Amino acid sequence: MSALRRACLCVEYDGSRYHGWQYQHHSTSVQAVLQEALGKVLDHDVEVVCAGRTDTGVHATGQIVHFDTDVERSRRGLTLGTNSHLPSDVSVRWSRWVDEGFHARFAAVERRYRYLILSSASRSALYADRVWVQPHELDGAAMQAAADALLGEHDFSSFRAAGCQAKHPVRLLKQVRVSQRGAWTVVDVAANAFLQHMVRNITGMLWHVGVGKSSVDAVPALLAARDRTKAPVAAPAAGLYLTEVRYPGHFDLPQPEAEDDILLPLEPLIPLRA
Repeated sequence: MSALRRACLCVEYDGSRYHGWQYQHHSTSVQAVLQEALGKVLDHDVEVVCAGRTDTGVHATGQIVHFDTDVERSRRGLTLGTNSHLPSDVSVRWSRWVDEGFHARFAAVERRYRYLILSSASRSALYADRVWVQPHELDGAAMQAAADALLGEHDFSSFRAAGCQAKHPVRLLKQVRVSQRGAWTVVDVAANAFLQHMVRNITGMLWHVGVGKSSVDAVPALLAARDRTKAPVAAPAAGLYLTEVRYPGHFDLPQPEAEDDILLPLEPLIPLRA
């Protein structure tokens, strides 16, 4: 029997038909189908640890997981073998063997999400479960001005879910970038970590500013209030993607060459550079 080794995978998935990432006895989860596929490749039960638990209907292009095994497999064999047992809406992008000090959640130093909004007067057959389709033209400049007020380390209680189980609400928000081209609005958010529903709540607030229902000046007061009941409703889950998790360089994991190179299912239709 070989010694235990730690494997790291990058996973993408369309979360439309899953009840979130985390394994549940009563419903289908991304973790469950991934563990089942890995079990078939490695011929033993596998429990994976993820960088961030995504909610029902949320997608990922860069979810990172790790697990331990004593089975020898090449990186190519692990990636392709696992994909051969996965449904079409979940895929392993790459795999690496890492040292035992790596931890998908606790070793992460930054997480990035992208939220996609399409302004359209009619519903969309193609994008219904992958973007937020809404009928209003959005003021991107106002949204960016509101987003800038959130940057830095703050108590984000006004932007956490009522049932959030995080031990404290303080997070370091490193970036909120609002990009627009035609009918598309893209919100990119980066932080050391996120509270439950934090990105959707921030996007919901930015949307209210973008349509003129809230002012830019109201955002600092909302942040200072530390009261979720005073904030607008969250943006829908369908538009949210976990795009990247960053780790210290000594782990030597693949990284996108540039932020705009992050793959998305809809990228050919969404110009991400102004």
